[in-house]
Amino acid sequence: MNQERLYNWTLEQKEAESIRIIKETLERFGTDKVATTFTGGKDSLTLLHLIKQACGGTVPVRVIQIDTSVKFKEIYDFVARMSKEWDLNLCVVRNEEALKTIRIAEDHVQCCYQLKTVPLQNAIRDFGLAALFTAVRWDEQEARQGEEYFSPRQNPDHLRVQPILHFREIDIWSYIRKYNLPFCELYRRGYRSLGCEPCTVRGGPGGPERAGRAQDKEKAMQRLREMGYF
Repeated sequence: MNQERLYNWTLEQKEAESIRIIKETLERFGTDKVATTFTGGKDSLTLLHLIKQACGGTVPVRVIQIDTSVKFKEIYDFVARMSKEWDLNLCVVRNEEALKTIRIAEDHVQCCYQLKTVPLQNAIRDFGLAALFTAVRWDEQEARQGEEYFSPRQNPDHLRVQPILHFREIDIWSYIRKYNLPFCELYRRGYRSLGCEPCTVRGGPGGPERAGRAQDKEKAMQRLREMGYF
């Protein structure tokens, strides 16, 4: 796959390719067997709006919010706002057992695995999903650079579908401006990538997009992804 060629597409071409992937997935599996993730961040917001475009103005699939219990209040408020305004079928999932014992942010890899990956895996099983949309991008994180649009996964078996791989950070903001989309106010305060509050700080301009994330976790991203993280 020629990523450089795709990066050079116009925003309209990138939108069209994303919508094609979304429609192909829904035609193959149906809306009951497909869900999308929504973190409250700019990328999953863009993906949600692309699903709306592909589906006549609605989001007809489950929208999974993984609640670690330590997200920023602004993120919780924004997800609640969008759920109401866009009439989302929001499904909030948590690992209640882990929350009773885990020391938040002490071991970033185990914390992410227990509080993000495990509830996501449980949701895929519980909802009987065949496919899951996620809003990862090639240019966002080194461990995601080799991803494909359609990626079979195990534990549990499902197809990970990633329709905005070819969007760059600048494309995301161009898309948000084009459609005048609301977005989480933390971005106005200098955050470029939103995670859990104990593990996220403002990222400086000009550096890596995820410079404000816990860097030991970033270095272990490939391992986390092999464990089921997106």
